[in-house]
Amino acid sequence: MILRDNPVLIRELLVNLRSPRAFLLQFVYVAFLGVMVYFAWPATEGQVSSGAAQRLFDLFFLGQFFLVALVAPTFAAGSITGEKERKTYEMLLASPLTPTSILVGKLLSSLTYLIILIVSSLPLIILCFLLGGILLSEIARAYLILILAAGTFGLLSLACSSYFGRTSSALVVSYLVILPLAILCVILTRTNDTVLRDFVSIAVLPPWCLTIWAVVVIALNRRLLRPPDVGSEGKEVVDEEQEMKYAIGVVIDRDLFPDKLFAPAKRTDLMPDGTNPVLDKELRSEIFSQGTLMLRVVIQVSMILSIPLMAVLLFLRPENAAYYVSYVLTFNMLVGPVFSAGSITQERERQTLNLLLTTLLRPGKIVFAKLIAALRVSTVLTFLLTEQLFLAYILIPELRDRWWTLIIYLAIIATTCLATSTIGLFCSAISRKTSVAMILTYMTLLFLFVGPVGLRWYLQGFAGGISEDRLSAFTVTSPFSSAFSIPMKSSQYSTNEQTTGSLVMRLIPGINLPVWAVFLLGYPPFCLILFGCTYVAFRYRWWRAGGT
Repeated sequence: MILRDNPVLIRELLVNLRSPRAFLLQFVYVAFLGVMVYFAWPATEGQVSSGAAQRLFDLFFLGQFFLVALVAPTFAAGSITGEKERKTYEMLLASPLTPTSILVGKLLSSLTYLIILIVSSLPLIILCFLLGGILLSEIARAYLILILAAGTFGLLSLACSSYFGRTSSALVVSYLVILPLAILCVILTRTNDTVLRDFVSIAVLPPWCLTIWAVVVIALNRRLLRPPDVGSEGKEVVDEEQEMKYAIGVVIDRDLFPDKLFAPAKRTDLMPDGTNPVLDKELRSEIFSQGTLMLRVVIQVSMILSIPLMAVLLFLRPENAAYYVSYVLTFNMLVGPVFSAGSITQERERQTLNLLLTTLLRPGKIVFAKLIAALRVSTVLTFLLTEQLFLAYILIPELRDRWWTLIIYLAIIATTCLATSTIGLFCSAISRKTSVAMILTYMTLLFLFVGPVGLRWYLQGFAGGISEDRLSAFTVTSPFSSAFSIPMKSSQYSTNEQTTGSLVMRLIPGINLPVWAVFLLGYPPFCLILFGCTYVAFRYRWWRAGGT
């Protein structure tokens, strides 16, 4: 019953795997891997290099591992919250199915397509074995790690899905929980120490993953058996005062600084003339209508992670400040879309979009209010993590002497906040569902922010004839590359191939600009154009609403 005749599993698989998009995505994924192998394959037999094969294998493993870490939550984090949003959660719990059957059905249906993608790459991985320098045991170990990671990340995302009412909240908390586990796993399993790598991969990782599975499954079974979040009769709004009585850890007080920056107090009087009602509604009610649990978890987890990172990356090795800035950028990359990607789609899902479009408010005023509300919350939350950066620049002489780099770091972070919010709002304007807008936003951010860094690393290994300035041109869209292009030592101005502070490109003939300068100059106009496209898409819907 749990596997063979599980109606939840059968229904989810039929819905997901019958879609033409599933086969299209699999074709694009395998074709992309095939192109990588084609360009990495040596032209003649005499050019076969075990180092090239190992580098290609490492790229395959890291790419698929982070694919699992990023895609598993998108499938699993909406498994239970989707039932809540569709008002079918209570009917599912009232069915004759046991909690174990529901849990297994939701988990397997969420991970089946991801496992299919991973297995689809196996023939291409075998080609790396034919190049030499790679053992079959390494391939087997890599796929064992991928399967264990998929199960662990999927279960953790499913647990987050059971504790929250919206997919967006469950998704961002899942990412914050999974991110440190994924980084730790990569560090331990890709170390140069062969003995330690084999020990962790075979003796440590499987039992720990199975332990996590057992604990999470027991907790989810108990929650599904005695659910505390049923009987709400469709009421989604949470009373903040009642919630704060039982809040653990961080408590958000709307009347105190800095809480009032992203959570202004609820209005008890009439709005003054000239106030944008959409902006006022978004900041004071909309974002926090589901309570502050997700927000409090995000703040606590991010602050806890920032403490050891601050000690290691700022105080012990100040020259690695760019790594801490990358952590802040990653946080915004994960959190920013949560507040912007659902701005317009949620109006459509609540069937209030046509009502909003037929008001006296102009489309530009509505879209601008949606952007400012999302940008304000994500920017304040992101800049809360820069307190450690300010502290390091005040206390450490090496950083204090290069105070101007702090200004550039803060400018990169602010520009990234603007980019994530604008991209999320654009995806929300062209999508019909919040889940689709969220996935589309994350895929776009991966393409713009992470993809160029991986492409540069790939071309460095297999296309040594490309100059450094041409390689740097690939990374101008990435804030991570921009952060590492800031020289932290005077020696970094030299043409040292092993430093990242020498990332420059020729934007104007005869003038070499660092990547961070091109990033800061290019993204504001790009965001302005993207906002214009969002306005056009929203105005088209406004025009259609007026015509009907």
